[in-house]
Amino acid sequence: MKKLTQKEEEILGYFWAHGPMFVRDLLELQDEPKPHYNTLSTIVRTLEEKGYIGYKQYGNTYQYYALVSKEEYEKSTLTSVVDRYFGNSYTRVVSTLIEEEKLSIEELQELIHQIKNKGK
Repeated sequence: MKKLTQKEEEILGYFWAHGPMFVRDLLELQDEPKPHYNTLSTIVRTLEEKGYIGYKQYGNTYQYYALVSKEEYEKSTLTSVVDRYFGNSYTRVVSTLIEEEKLSIEELQELIHQIKNKGK
């Protein structure tokens, strides 16, 4: 999957939360000051080009929808981060979390418990 900008990821999140939408529907969901319609339309088309958004044509307008689930995106992003910054080593990830005190002994024990019980 191609990497998304923060704004592209935010816009994709609206499709995950609200389902298929026209750009005008997406515009209504935006906080003030609302971006210009063309700005949102460009972001949506970029998401479509990157393979995250599909569309259904209704005359001269398009209804867009997510092609990738939030879960698929999260897994792909995690895999990319682990590969890029931790040499594809999940052990290094866990080690870093422990060193930075982001993962407690209890949480680590819970992970071990999950691993042991996964095949059962």
